[in-house]
Amino acid sequence: MLTDITLFLDMTATIDNENIWHPFSSLKQKDNIKIKKGLGASLYTESGDEIIDAVSSWWVNIHGHARQELADVLYEQAQQLEHTIFAGFTHQPAIDITKGLLEVLPDFKRVFFSDNGSTAVEVGLKMALQYWHNLGTPKTKIISVEGGYHGDTFGSMSIAGKSSFFEPFNDLMFDVLQIPLPDNDQVIEQFKDLVKDKDVAIFVYEPLLQGAAGMRIYPKEILDELLGIAKAYDVICIADEVLTGFGRTGKNFCSDYMKNKPDIIALSKGITGGFMPLGVTLCNTKIESAYDNAEATKIFYHGHSYTANALSCAVAVKSLEILRSSQCQADIVRISEFHNGFMDRIKTHPQVKSVNTLGTVLSVEIKTEGESSYFNNIKEFIYKIGLKEGVLLRPLGNVMYLIPPYVITDEQLKKCYSVMKKVLDELKHIN
Repeated sequence: MLTDITLFLDMTATIDNENIWHPFSSLKQKDNIKIKKGLGASLYTESGDEIIDAVSSWWVNIHGHARQELADVLYEQAQQLEHTIFAGFTHQPAIDITKGLLEVLPDFKRVFFSDNGSTAVEVGLKMALQYWHNLGTPKTKIISVEGGYHGDTFGSMSIAGKSSFFEPFNDLMFDVLQIPLPDNDQVIEQFKDLVKDKDVAIFVYEPLLQGAAGMRIYPKEILDELLGIAKAYDVICIADEVLTGFGRTGKNFCSDYMKNKPDIIALSKGITGGFMPLGVTLCNTKIESAYDNAEATKIFYHGHSYTANALSCAVAVKSLEILRSSQCQADIVRISEFHNGFMDRIKTHPQVKSVNTLGTVLSVEIKTEGESSYFNNIKEFIYKIGLKEGVLLRPLGNVMYLIPPYVITDEQLKKCYSVMKKVLDELKHIN
């Protein structure tokens, strides 16, 4: 019997190594860690080893793994309705999550469902471009922020701007106008010059925090001014809050920091607490007005087979309820305060180039002789030390960061900080 089990384990490892194509990974990468279960802020391997999920499994798991309330809702919904076509039909979970979202995002009117963050952004782009088409004054130019990342579909890649990350596709993407990270007054002047072009249709941005670019944070006052300028020139503003939504930056949504609100907002990741794939794109009454008629040529012809999947919507309702609870809000404040304390302790470390925090996000840029980018090889060094110590750190090049589930304990947070400090100390000895 033992031999049979060994053969089975060997076969499953072979299938993973030779047949499964993992994201953002070389096909030469072997022996991916097999996870058997998750609980709270931790993942557990088949051998029982615990790994603290310090990156919330690519930023989606905000309430902890195997959260019982979410699992119960998923089970209950599966007994009634798993999915139905959403053209010409509707269901209560979609109605409930729409109601919940509009309660916490009162500046918006309509909710469009999709499947993930990239498509939520893509929907926003198409929605905005067709807005101008429907008005009979088609505009086509788009302004975005350098270093942004909005997903991997073609529209989402294009607005990030041509880069080495998307090199195989650069010649196939449409051109965009770009401004530098909005962290100084010169950017404001550049933006003013760009929006004077009457063909500028859209300004798309990650509010206050560029995730994949290395958790780069910029001032809310400058973004608020940019949004005011865009509105003065009748430019549609699209906030990509796929990462920053649902409490990540200390407020329910990062746009809550600004007086000027976007016309369109794209959400995903934390929306279901990491249980189910779901994306949503919300628009205000201004955008709605260009579609508010029965003309066939003005209908928004976009959809997905799993649009408003009932299972995803039901879980999203419960996830939003948990987010709005006093306990969850207290946990967000607790993590933010812990991050601020750790930032103060390591900001003078000789290996630290910069350290920043915004809500539950903490980033440490490490001094390095190599390229300061996603492709910096130091990330492998950081990743391996983290796993050896039982903490999942998936650095963005020379930037290591924490973006934990809100249920992470004080002791687990302290262990994460200890491992990050260990990385810095070992680098100091190497250099």
